[in-house]
Amino acid sequence: MSTIPKNAFKFLNALKKNNHRDWMTEHKKEYLANEKILKAFYASIENSLNETDEISKLKVFRINRDVRFSKDKTPYNVHRSASFSRAGAHRRGGYYLRLEPGKSAMAGGFFGPEPADLLRIRKEFEMDAS
Repeated sequence: MSTIPKNAFKFLNALKKNNHRDWMTEHKKEYLANEKILKAFYASIENSLNETDEISKLKVFRINRDVRFSKDKTPYNVHRSASFSRAGAHRRGGYYLRLEPGKSAMAGGFFGPEPADLLRIRKEFEMDAS
């Protein structure tokens, strides 16, 4: 798995301090270069996940915020995130990766499990000694 270059976080830190359209327009080349780096990183994560699971879709979320119903009208997210959907209708779970300076996180989830699914999940937890 590859690592994220520090300049990717530098861009997000700068955006946090200058979260307005004029600044983003001035730094569009930097943003596009950063976006390319992050998409390559997400692709490497997808490849790593495919070693133990079947991932069918990688979705990189937009940097633009939906500010229609928000009191905070800053136009851009100061984090980058992506979701990784599992392949097949019988595999309803997925993964989420959020990259933010000092607050990055990876999560997995499973929505609406059937009773048999819950039993299997609980048994897996019981067998995991860590």
